[in-house]
Amino acid sequence: MALWGRTRPRPRVASGGALRRADHEKRWSTLRGCGFLFLLALPVFAGDVSAIPDGVRIRAGVLERTLGFAGGNLTTAGLAVDGRELLAQPGSEVSFTLSRAEPNRRPVGLTPDSAPPLDSSGLFRRVNDTAIYEDRRPDAPRWVAVTRIESRAWGGKISSETTQPKAGVTRLTVRAVLAKAGLEVSVIYEVYDGHAAIRKWVEIANRGGNWVKIDHFAIDDIRLADIFRRRTPLTPADYGAESSIVGFGNREGTHGVIAASEIPSALRHIDETGEQGYRDEFFEWVLGPGETFVSEPVFHYGFAGECRRTISAVSTPLDRTVEGPYMGFVRGQVGIASDRSPFSAPQWLTWASFGPKIDDAIVRQSADILARAGFAQMLLDDGWQKGRLGTVVNTATFPDFAATTAYVRGKGLTLGLWLSCFRDLDSPDLQAMPENRILPAIMRNASLPGLAMSFASPWRHYFARDLVALARRYGVTYYKQDFTNILAGDFAEGHESRTRKESLLRALRGLLEAQDEIREKDPDLTTELTHEIYWGTPGIAADLAALKHASQFHIPPNDPRGDFRGPAPASVEAHRADLRAGCWMARQRFYACRGLPLYPLEYYSAVTKSFEGSLTPEIQDRQVASWLLGAPLNFSGDLRTLSEQNIAHYRRRFEALAALQKRYDIYRHFQFSGVPEPTDTGWHWWGKLNEHGNGVVVVVRGSGGEERRAINIPWVPASAKCHVVGVFSGRNYGAIDGKQLQERGVAITLPLFGQEVLEIGPG
Repeated sequence: MALWGRTRPRPRVASGGALRRADHEKRWSTLRGCGFLFLLALPVFAGDVSAIPDGVRIRAGVLERTLGFAGGNLTTAGLAVDGRELLAQPGSEVSFTLSRAEPNRRPVGLTPDSAPPLDSSGLFRRVNDTAIYEDRRPDAPRWVAVTRIESRAWGGKISSETTQPKAGVTRLTVRAVLAKAGLEVSVIYEVYDGHAAIRKWVEIANRGGNWVKIDHFAIDDIRLADIFRRRTPLTPADYGAESSIVGFGNREGTHGVIAASEIPSALRHIDETGEQGYRDEFFEWVLGPGETFVSEPVFHYGFAGECRRTISAVSTPLDRTVEGPYMGFVRGQVGIASDRSPFSAPQWLTWASFGPKIDDAIVRQSADILARAGFAQMLLDDGWQKGRLGTVVNTATFPDFAATTAYVRGKGLTLGLWLSCFRDLDSPDLQAMPENRILPAIMRNASLPGLAMSFASPWRHYFARDLVALARRYGVTYYKQDFTNILAGDFAEGHESRTRKESLLRALRGLLEAQDEIREKDPDLTTELTHEIYWGTPGIAADLAALKHASQFHIPPNDPRGDFRGPAPASVEAHRADLRAGCWMARQRFYACRGLPLYPLEYYSAVTKSFEGSLTPEIQDRQVASWLLGAPLNFSGDLRTLSEQNIAHYRRRFEALAALQKRYDIYRHFQFSGVPEPTDTGWHWWGKLNEHGNGVVVVVRGSGGEERRAINIPWVPASAKCHVVGVFSGRNYGAIDGKQLQERGVAITLPLFGQEVLEIGPG
């Protein structure tokens, strides 16, 4: 039984600058536990599905779900963590609304002459204007006989089957035939050995003769008890999209679940009650006779334990679970595309200082400086193409693009290109597939009159082939994909969408499918999605759906604090304050995404621009430290303003990062439990330690706080012997045992706005 969107294993790429996934499964089966604080071995248990009278019990470590089948109905009789019941009452399990088309036929789409074009910039202000999805044409079908279908009132014929689709995974399929509705509904659950996780999705098959529509769809229709509704968002809620990962727990913080949705972009909904499903305003799906809809999965991950005070903060079981076994589950079972893609860091891009006004001379000059400064990747942002929209080179500014790109690569840099989903009127795409543009037609804006192409059409396959061919022609290893073409919907006749609202999910699925296809055709390519192409701008945060398919994600907002194309800053100190403010914003945004792996996230940007000497080595260190919540993606700014001291200092720091990455794989790790949350007034630190407790701890001091501070490191094994060295300061702190690092820490001294990177090596 195929689960839509599940990524298939691909060969691991051995490419220069790549982060390796070597021994990944081995790593997560060893001592990862709930973080290294108060070290626990990862529980060894098998997911279990067992029959009980009139139902089934699903066990996954501390998490247990009980399903009831009485009377031909499906209910959640119980959801417990470590023996504590979380539900307010038995849940309906699955619910949706069903209606049928009158007349009984497939809805007819738009033709090119049936609707005026839209300006995409106008859509940015209409993110919650759902009226644009209504079909008010005289011949539009009416949806009648609206019925609420709830599994607690099915009264149908229920069967269940337990299988093992692969080693370590147990699957329960509960199937119901709803004869009156003409539907067959399958609810699928999976549990995974060693993980307190229950994952779930739903398949709805139309077995009748009517065209029907489903909406108001709750994949997991449950209600948590009030005492377990303490809500901790683990990804941001931005620009019309809700958080994709939320911790629900009791007031004491000792027991609860992480609720995670794999529904893409703004279409997901995680209710305050714990219900998960599609957002009513943006979801509907039309099923013809014989067709099946397969939902995206949602899952719960259970946590339980004590809240324990350290010398600097409180370590909660939620935090320890997020940074430990939950993150192992996300990487190992849900799947993260970045773990199968080449990875180059640090990265620099052209946009902040130059915008679309780049040319051969600027690119060559920048490449020279980047190579001297130790950067690994150069991204040519908007402006290298004809008309700024397609994939045809602008020969006026790049008369020999092959020579330009060869020059960049000859400097030892990997090459990335920005591109959009809009095309010029004379582009090869529109010439070959004019019927694959979105309808109503979407123009970028008056100055860029190109048209949006549809990911809910066969164009997505053309798009994938085109990018692969372009990469081979110019030696490209990285694509940044931008501009919004999904938000307004697509209702063109001949496309896959049956309604304009339905096209939202179809187009998002098509966009993600294109990412898989690009990497399948060329595993050496890294694909990135921006927050804009994923919905709108100023944009929404990354989520599990995006990171399952795209190698990287450009998180909002675009805030190159300290860069300027217009008037110069008021003073040198004012510019320094802006540069530091950009670092503080980066730390906040990364931390807000801590329910996701941080290394695939690109935050814009650490500004490589100096104004009368404003970019000091200390501020450069703050940039390097701040972006090390994840990985150094990305830097941007006019490199021509850098002094020789700036260039040499970047190189020293990037060479140190490269050595640490090679030794410890620091980019892929992030620990935050038991230490202070981000601040720019006091002290803040976090771990980048591997499964052996080796790596780095990054420490920053803000505008205040004491000059000397004990830095506890809860994530090393108590029995370890660690050698601690200050990477920035060069200070040797000597050999320190793990218990001391956990309980008393290591005392360091920093000036205001100072930072240090502590290497935690074997003793």
